Amino acid sequence: MNYWLMKSEPKTYSINDLEMDQVTCWDGIRNYQARNFMTKEMKIGDKVFFYHSNCEVIGIYGLMKVISESYPDHTAFDKQSKYYDAKSTKENPRWYMVDLKFIKKFKKPITLSNLKDYKQSTLIGCKVLAKGNRLSIVPITKIEWNFIQTIN
Repeated sequence: MNYWLMKSEPKTYSINDLEMDQVTCWDGIRNYQARNFMTKEMKIGDKVFFYHSNCEVIGIYGLMKVISESYPDHTAFDKQSKYYDAKSTKENPRWYMVDLKFIKKFKKPITLSNLKDYKQSTLIGCKVLAKGNRLSIVPITKIEWNFIQTIN
């Protein structure tokens, strides 16, 4: 099993939206490294932190799990979508997505500031805390996964 942190801006899609929907496709990924995580490493059953970015209180808001293998992202083919990519075709897709299922919403978020408190100790190698990291999908080690849940 793998562990992940996946970022979304709450004005685009929030933990509240996922709680209401229960299942969603994680579309719109347009970074090759994040895409490769989904297509090469992400597996059904993997656990995922839901992380809100670009908002007043940045941090982890809940848990979800991967419930599908990766498959072509339909938004890449839709000329009306902000994620449209003319170079991506149904015959030769460039972008992929996975389906995720809501597991739990935290009573209060584990803020980025909370995480940074452990940057020089338990979370020293945590990729989400790496300088300049802007990836929307970040691998998390099992040790980091277990520790982060104790912060709240």
